[in-house]
Amino acid sequence: MLPDPSGCLAAAGAFSPDERAAVYRAIETRRDVRDEFLPEPLPEPLIARLLDAAHRAPSVGFMQPWNFVLVRRSETRERVWRAFRRANEEAAGMFSGEAQAQYRSLKLEGIRKAPLSICVTCDRTRGGAVVLGRTHNPQMDVYSTVCAVQNLWLAARAEGVGVGWVSIFHEDEVKAILGIPEHIEIVAWLCLGYVDRLYQQPELAVKGWRQRLPLEELIFEEGWGVRGGEKRS
Repeated sequence: MLPDPSGCLAAAGAFSPDERAAVYRAIETRRDVRDEFLPEPLPEPLIARLLDAAHRAPSVGFMQPWNFVLVRRSETRERVWRAFRRANEEAAGMFSGEAQAQYRSLKLEGIRKAPLSICVTCDRTRGGAVVLGRTHNPQMDVYSTVCAVQNLWLAARAEGVGVGWVSIFHEDEVKAILGIPEHIEIVAWLCLGYVDRLYQQPELAVKGWRQRLPLEELIFEEGWGVRGGEKRS
């Protein structure tokens, strides 16, 4: 007999105005930090709170496919930074002219400057071969892990902790450095540390790389390309 979950339900409702404001403030002021980290180490209870927030993310089939590899040693971070530097030079070569010069001007020093890095991984075998909710979209486990990253990021913003997501590296190199098994997928390398200032707008917008798209241009109704008030042909 299946368990009766009705006794596990609790009252739900909107947060208070101050609570809602705090949630939206965390969302609106979250930034990808590249160079503004302070050297002060993060207290262990704070790290535990951030990881708990990440672990409370939604996951397909409740498979919880994530793991978190904490990296504090400067020697390990330096090895990862060298792997990043090699990939970053390759990335720079993919741009040309003014865009390449602008790319090279961006400071991407989080791996070295932040006192803590967290490698967030996805175990795509967790939960077995058939996972509820992943039967027709095998990428759902990776999407779930990204939700864990976002949870951590927003909690970090509320705690005054900056987070930078590094994605420019060859996965096999980082796996070799950390001893990550072949079947485990790296989703994010996160740099974490206290910050005392953040850009008022996303750094890439401030520095002219790209601007935020108008939300109204991204919303369709009842079908692709259909704006509000229009009829679908």
